Amino acid sequence: MRRTIDTLIPQAGQADTAALGEHDADELAAYAADPAHPWWRRRPCVLALTDRVPEHRVAALIARIQDPHDVGEVRMALLDLLADRTELLPWLSHKDRRKEDSYGVPAAILKARGLLGDRSAAGELATLAAEPWPRFRAIGEAGLDALVARYGTGTVLADVGDARPEDRTFRFRALHRAGQDITTALADPDRTVAYHAQFLLTDATRIRDYLRTGEAPTPEAGLWAAYALHRLTGDAAETRAIHDSLGRPRVEVDSLDDELRGAILQEYGHDCEENSDPRWRVEAICATPPTPTDEEDRLRRAMTALDAAGLTPEPPISCGEFNRQGGGTYHVIRSGERKIFVSALGRFATSDEDNRTTRAARTALEAAGFRWIDAATGTIRVTGLCVYYFGSRKPLNVETLLFYWQD
Repeated sequence: MRRTIDTLIPQAGQADTAALGEHDADELAAYAADPAHPWWRRRPCVLALTDRVPEHRVAALIARIQDPHDVGEVRMALLDLLADRTELLPWLSHKDRRKEDSYGVPAAILKARGLLGDRSAAGELATLAAEPWPRFRAIGEAGLDALVARYGTGTVLADVGDARPEDRTFRFRALHRAGQDITTALADPDRTVAYHAQFLLTDATRIRDYLRTGEAPTPEAGLWAAYALHRLTGDAAETRAIHDSLGRPRVEVDSLDDELRGAILQEYGHDCEENSDPRWRVEAICATPPTPTDEEDRLRRAMTALDAAGLTPEPPISCGEFNRQGGGTYHVIRSGERKIFVSALGRFATSDEDNRTTRAARTALEAAGFRWIDAATGTIRVTGLCVYYFGSRKPLNVETLLFYWQD
């Protein structure tokens, strides 16, 4: 018995893609063009129409793209499906498209403009291609790649220019693809540009020559080269030697002692945000890892100390469980209505309150070998080390880093 679209997609996320690929294209197109059907069924129908869109259904499908009230997931899939339809271009490039606010649709529109050869989209595509989110970056790069394929690298580079960091990120990427040496990008004044450029470098010998011959015009450029070389070779000893030759530069943070610095460096230095100071990255590679500690033992010691102080602690729970989602770097121990936080990064503890219970907890935990992070220490901002935190990619303070939670 012939299966219907509803039976081929019985629930959201359960599409029989193979069967849909063999299903009647006209029926699929008619289904996708009807907003009365669930969007999670319509989108798989659109995907199954690749390279077989019935011509007489194109107008109805375009109407779905142009309807701002339709579901964004369907509109984006249709934009990919109909990316060769030049009749879409006037609508795509109209100034009203800037008012689009459905998640992902503005990016999909920009990509479609690039695929259709709209050079006026080049600057916005360069902005999109420099996004920190990989999904949007890939969309921007796809649009730019289409423009380059159609008009040539030089033309699109001229369209984009090099005034903004995102423009230069595209420039170095395009020049690299054209086979040119881009080590000069390591000295770009914008760290995100240098970060992306170092990821494009693949010739360890060229990087060593760059460092050996003194081509690096700034210490920061030398650090980016060292970081790129380590990415290619994994040779920490070589990286330490380069770090030594550069004078072991590091970001100095007032009042940040070695214990705090080591714990934060180990957790965040290896995987910080693109705009971080490269001194943190290279220091993290060169630093001696701290002695591993037993987190369960640390929590047992905290519970014993709090119990001995008569604070009747409840069993510790992770910050993810405490916040009912996400995860992070600490556990929460309740004591009545009070909360004690114990870090997973070392012997650090704190509370978001200051009262008799938390003061007693501090005394008990310090006697048991813990270090209480007070307001003065917790508010130290770790400059240059950018960490993602609820949409922000800026330096955070010690308390947030030691007791980090993200949903």
